[in-house]
Amino acid sequence: MEGVRYNQLVGYGLVIGLNGTGDRLRSAVFTRQSLVGMLERLGLNTRDFERQLDTKNIAAVVVTANLPAFAKPGSRIDVGVSALGDGTNLTGGTLLVTPLPGADGAVYTVAPGALATGAIAARGDTDSVMCGIPTAGRVSNGAIVEREVSFTLANRDRVRLSLRNPDLTTARRIATAINNSARWKVVTATDPRTVSVVLNGRDPVSFLTHIERLRIEPDQIARVVIDEATGTIVMGDAVRVSTVAIAQSNLTSPATETPPLSQPNAFAQGKTQVVPRTGIEIEDQSDRRPGILTQNVTLQELVRSLNSLGVGPHELISILQAIKAAGAFQADLKLR
Repeated sequence: MEGVRYNQLVGYGLVIGLNGTGDRLRSAVFTRQSLVGMLERLGLNTRDFERQLDTKNIAAVVVTANLPAFAKPGSRIDVGVSALGDGTNLTGGTLLVTPLPGADGAVYTVAPGALATGAIAARGDTDSVMCGIPTAGRVSNGAIVEREVSFTLANRDRVRLSLRNPDLTTARRIATAINNSARWKVVTATDPRTVSVVLNGRDPVSFLTHIERLRIEPDQIARVVIDEATGTIVMGDAVRVSTVAIAQSNLTSPATETPPLSQPNAFAQGKTQVVPRTGIEIEDQSDRRPGILTQNVTLQELVRSLNSLGVGPHELISILQAIKAAGAFQADLKLR
């Protein structure tokens, strides 16, 4: 629903109670200034010997949160905490009271609480081990909502629904299903992303509750997503291939090293030496025959035919790109 959304909040705070894994105050100037300012607010003046502060139990952090729609004052949300200075581990720390303003500069939440990173770090004299990221963590239910983002759902005569995946066919199906359920035309698909709903004095909550129970079959776009770095291929069911012949061959050349020893006779004055000997065999897999894909084959037939050629994920990526270049691939090819 348009207007119902998350709002990003970000703030600057301090984490205390660290076991010597916080920021170095001599290099993290902003941490030292924040510490001095906090102590002044508590009635302690440390500006005269500011440069002598040398604690490592405090760290400057950036605190982020997503304020959900309809969040009321007094409710709680989770916050994320990330180290800003050169602190090495935030595990076991406590986040001091941190105001989180929005893009308009107004403070919407205040976040204090115990920090959990879920990371394990151990260090010895000669070795160290680390599991997870100890410089980032979360405070569960740590932020207290102080101000809500106003959005009135009652007394509205029209609401607009926004599709997560814009599509003309899906928008049309949504409008048809709602109109058939309401028994008169109350919904219009204005564009591939937006469906406008006229309430006509109905209770918005009740009518929208009825709408969200309707089942719609989304239209599937013929698309293939390829991640060449990992060799991952994801194909939709709507993918079709025109008649095409495919032949694929892998050229392999395994090399083996079998160095024998050359040893002189017992009374000879020679030295034992290793004689290099390399054996290379080239296999072009010429026994493979072209495979033919008939017109408008389904996804299952396409995968079965390519599997019959014995190709791997990376070879399959090259084949799909070649089919697309030949104009026989009736789908969008998206590389990541």
